[in-house]
Amino acid sequence: MNKIEDTEQIKRIQRVNLEMANYFVSFCNEHDLLCYFCGGGCIGTVRNQGFIPWDDDLDFFMPRKDYEKLSDLWQVHADVEKYPLMKPSKTFIDHNSFTTIRAAETTFIKPYQQDLDMPHGLPIDIFPLDGAPDGAVKRKIQKLWALIYALFCSQVIPEKHGGVMAFGSKVLLKLVPTKKGRYRIWSFASKQMSKYDFSTSEYVTELCVGPRYMGNLYKRTDFEKAVYLPFEDTTMPVPIGYDHYLTQVFGNYMELPDEKDRISHHDAVYIDTENTYKKYKGIYYCVDHLKEE
Repeated sequence: MNKIEDTEQIKRIQRVNLEMANYFVSFCNEHDLLCYFCGGGCIGTVRNQGFIPWDDDLDFFMPRKDYEKLSDLWQVHADVEKYPLMKPSKTFIDHNSFTTIRAAETTFIKPYQQDLDMPHGLPIDIFPLDGAPDGAVKRKIQKLWALIYALFCSQVIPEKHGGVMAFGSKVLLKLVPTKKGRYRIWSFASKQMSKYDFSTSEYVTELCVGPRYMGNLYKRTDFEKAVYLPFEDTTMPVPIGYDHYLTQVFGNYMELPDEKDRISHHDAVYIDTENTYKKYKGIYYCVDHLKEE
């Protein structure tokens, strides 16, 4: 397992991430799609005018309508050889419940994907924002649908979130063992959780994420447009209400965390920012698959 601790390696990863983000944001602007940084990229823009020094990825939010348009437009208009887009579908599962774009000329093999024959380049992750219903009961039902969606779409047992949840997830997946059956469940759950219109809801929510953030409620007005702020040698979009969003989720985000927490939080089986993942098939990914053949 490769823990990303080397400063120079992080800088190389950040250079690729910035190149990808520039391409992605330009694409969204060209096709009238709304996107903005979330998480560490948003904090870095506001606090550092660039990357958080130890951060190794960039993530984006998009309103659901734009998020759904993205994949179709990308396949037609983007350089899919250089930046393939991965989104769960009836025929494709990558153990994620959201969209990723990969830099195909690099390698970043995640532990939970090393058995998959798919593009394993450095990623940027894209998460939809959905409208949230009025009322606590409807919001709980929406989150329940989101949990069902996450389990049957990613098909990964949430081992880090408690024994009961892990056990229940194993049981549910065993009850529906086929790809077709699981797809029918998660595609239906997706429709149920995303049926509230972003543009007319008072609050919006993130649902295609882990339990820590799933169901977070934000004022829609904080996300109705993007503002561009300096980021490294360019500018990047953040939500217009970035201060409300960041304060709600991260507290005093302008204060640096304790030194012990200034580390990358992502693991990788193997990283190579200079060579394509294709070089490592049968070595670091799809190893068991090749042995079987």
